[in-house]
Amino acid sequence: MNPAEEHILNQSEPYRGLLLYIQSFIESAIPEVELKYKYKIPFYYINGRPYCYLNQSKDYVDLGFWNAAHLTMHLDQLNTEGRKMMKSLRYRSLEDIDITILREVLEDAYSVKDRKFWK
Repeated sequence: MNPAEEHILNQSEPYRGLLLYIQSFIESAIPEVELKYKYKIPFYYINGRPYCYLNQSKDYVDLGFWNAAHLTMHLDQLNTEGRKMMKSLRYRSLEDIDITILREVLEDAYSVKDRKFWK
């Protein structure tokens, strides 16, 4: 088991369940992702470049996107909360996850994966 998977399994419920569900969804939607443990959180990479990350904080799980400045889909659903460059989908329960939005944002992030971090 790699450190990123261990980090996910060490989270308390309901966050562990959320993280496992999102992990499974990402890995089935974008098969070429590689899960690493960077910056003390699970981080997905594609071809050696950062793609997105999972972070449990306070009472929610963030699915953050590295190239968020380039995203165009569901901007009203993306949280910036005090961050200038990163945007994330924020979930407090499995019921909060709209799989259509999740899939479309993952695909949008995939389409801009080769762009620079900032516009």
